[in-house]
Amino acid sequence: MDFSSPRHWLAALWLLFGLYWLASALKRKKTKQRETWLQRFGYMLPLALAFYLLYEPQLPYAWLRKRLVPASPAASWMGVLLTAAGIAVAFWARWHLGTNWSGTVTLKVGHELIRTGPYRAVRHPIYTGILLGLLGTGITIGEVRALLLVAVAWFSFYIKARREESFLSQEFGPGFAEHKRHTGMFLPRFS
Repeated sequence: MDFSSPRHWLAALWLLFGLYWLASALKRKKTKQRETWLQRFGYMLPLALAFYLLYEPQLPYAWLRKRLVPASPAASWMGVLLTAAGIAVAFWARWHLGTNWSGTVTLKVGHELIRTGPYRAVRHPIYTGILLGLLGTGITIGEVRALLLVAVAWFSFYIKARREESFLSQEFGPGFAEHKRHTGMFLPRFS
């Protein structure tokens, strides 16, 4: 792999992300309550369509390949740095979540309300990190389709985060309500 290319760095970063996610998924608590497959489908379908738009070489609409970010080494490398920063935030958040993590919206047996690390300021820092990483990737690619992916991912994560918060409110009641008052959903609350 040629690491003088920003695109190769992006591929390596997302591969590292995937490997870490797979490895860390092996150690989880048992599930107590889970969303339905139909609920999961509601936020996964938009993501699948967005990734199709990003990786399909023969898109039917030329405007999706229109450049929004000028092609320059500076913009490409800035995108790589943002991608790396986003993945680092997601790793940090995932590490703090520990065995409470799940790919689907669930409550675990012995579920804990995590308020350490990035969870001190943000309720869903894994999504924040992934969105920052996708934004960086979108900047490097520079086309409408890549930046559209960021908007679709945000929408999908918003739907999933609202469901997670419903589960957490049910489980932790006033403790989660207090945590919610002091934190932002995807960005820190500065009030």
